[in-house]
Amino acid sequence: MTTSMAHLFVTILLVAAHTAFAETNMLQDLCVADLKGTKVNGYACKDPSQVTPEDFYYIGLAAPADTSNTATGSAVTAGNVEKIPGLNMMGTSMSRIDYAPGGLNPPHLHPRASEAIYVLEGRLFVGFLTTTGKLISKHINKGDVFVFPRALLHFQQNPNNAPASVIAAFDSQNPGTQSVGPSLFGANPPIPDDLLAKAFGVEAQVIQKVKGKFPAKK
Repeated sequence: MTTSMAHLFVTILLVAAHTAFAETNMLQDLCVADLKGTKVNGYACKDPSQVTPEDFYYIGLAAPADTSNTATGSAVTAGNVEKIPGLNMMGTSMSRIDYAPGGLNPPHLHPRASEAIYVLEGRLFVGFLTTTGKLISKHINKGDVFVFPRALLHFQQNPNNAPASVIAAFDSQNPGTQSVGPSLFGANPPIPDDLLAKAFGVEAQVIQKVKGKFPAKK
């Protein structure tokens, strides 16, 4: 009897888990995001009668972004659900990244997505770090594709004298981005200086100097 009850319990759990997973899939043709509505782990669906072609259209990735006013010489133009409401519940999005000569997209990660980049122009040095500290890196050229696994630190650098640009694809409608420098040294409230000093093996004065380069997030 005990064994039968255990089997029944496991079966119920498996059915419940399968049902919960299935419910994350689309249950209708589309679910255009209501960007003004309540946000609970995503956006509610817009009234289908109010859906227009513009909900599925975005011209923002067509032209290079201005990299002259960025500290690192790179600019990211997002094409996520907040720019393309029709992406809601589709689990995909895109971005364009432009790099000035010598520009860098600093080490960062996307907590909710893997990323694949396609080089539109130029040549880049790209790479990611595994959790064991191994650097996987490569120089890539126009027409090449490189993939960054979900939630692993990665970067792109343009070591050349000409601009470069890529299109990035994500398996999330809103992949999120966490950059190492701003996250550690621009946190709000701030991470204590002595904690960071011990973590990096430097004096607290060094941490204070680095923090001066990263204004606290609001």
